Amino acid sequence: MKLGFIGYGNMARAIISGIIGSGKVNKQEIIIADAAETARKKALDYGLTVVDDNQHLAQQSDVLFLAVKPQFYAEVIAQIRDHIKTEAVIVTIAPGWSLNKLAEAFGKDRKIVRTMPNTPAMVLEGMTAACPNKLVSEGELEYVVSLLQAFGQCAVVKEQMIDAVIAASGSSPAYVYMFIEALADGAVLFGMPRDLAYKFAAQAVLGSAKMVLETDLHPGALKDMVCSPGGTTIEAVRVLEERGLRSSVIEAMCACVEKSRKL
Repeated sequence: MKLGFIGYGNMARAIISGIIGSGKVNKQEIIIADAAETARKKALDYGLTVVDDNQHLAQQSDVLFLAVKPQFYAEVIAQIRDHIKTEAVIVTIAPGWSLNKLAEAFGKDRKIVRTMPNTPAMVLEGMTAACPNKLVSEGELEYVVSLLQAFGQCAVVKEQMIDAVIAASGSSPAYVYMFIEALADGAVLFGMPRDLAYKFAAQAVLGSAKMVLETDLHPGALKDMVCSPGGTTIEAVRVLEERGLRSSVIEAMCACVEKSRKL
């Protein structure tokens, strides 16, 4: 089974690192094509096979990842659409490219799985949504999902949920980084060295996320466990509610979804 990647940027490297680390695919089964010489050199240095052009890669790939930026999709699809194996599964990772839009661009029946990963894939803690078209068999979808699970979690969702996925996990790492930075700034204000402040804040966020995922308790219940009567935490929560933390997050997600729908 040959895996082809058109594009070898940060996301492609994260995906490939996870797939190889999981043992599902070895380096000899992965083929790379990228317009940038620096990216091709990185792929070669990592021990991957690099080919000269996208058409050559498409002809060899059983699973083909389109890992270029969305603005290059039309150009790349035009290059490869007549060179893809009939039974190949195409995996996309670009916002704004619906299954219908992809089908029109390819101009013929193709097996397509539209996905939306996020950048924590780079540390094997990604969250990916997968949406197959009707031509993808159950077995093919299971295989693609197993690849996506190599660098984090994956859930198969209906395509109409993709905009919500982008707001909830695709873009949300940026919101979380801002929150961590704000926590660290607050700690620095009270005398903590910045490097230590980032460590305390980031570990608190990491641990809190694991509590949500592993205890099956509602986030509100977990919050209540920290808020002792008359204590420091409930006082801080009062201020966050007063300043509209929840509403600000929801409004930011609404803006994210609106922008996604316009792509």
